[in-house]
Amino acid sequence: MGGGEVARYLGTYGSEHVTKAVFIASVPPFLLKTADNPEGVDGSVFEGIKQAIVADRPAFLSAFFANFYNVDVLGGKRISDQAVQASWNVGVGASPKGTLDCVPAWGTDFRNDLPRINVPTLVIHGDADRILPIAASGARTQKAVKGARLVVVEGGPHGLTWTHAKQSTVNC
Repeated sequence: MGGGEVARYLGTYGSEHVTKAVFIASVPPFLLKTADNPEGVDGSVFEGIKQAIVADRPAFLSAFFANFYNVDVLGGKRISDQAVQASWNVGVGASPKGTLDCVPAWGTDFRNDLPRINVPTLVIHGDADRILPIAASGARTQKAVKGARLVVVEGGPHGLTWTHAKQSTVNC
């Protein structure tokens, strides 16, 4: 959700005290599928997430982090069970209401903010991101920010700063 904060801040306040921006596996420009955003994700996905959180938040978080790190592919190679467990510990320790309330925030529209960004901008995104597919987010963010550069991390999941730390900073 940090990428949304970057987009909204720069779109609202400008870049007077900012020299560069980076979006890493971020949600902008607009994740929710609407009539004017056919590239987005269907709203039923977000409703299903909210229902899963309400039904069994710890189980939801377990499945979420498995996809966050692509554990079925990268587990034991690029991420340990303990690192995934540590993320789960943080997630389950968060406010249950906050966990639920963050889901609608994923549908925030940043399309008007991104064109206002006028500093050198780097977009880093994994091509195996199951949480925020690159086509719906990273690739579109790069196109929306004039002069932005996209670095695609091959095999990178949403949690690529852990699993692909070296690759996500090389040539950046």
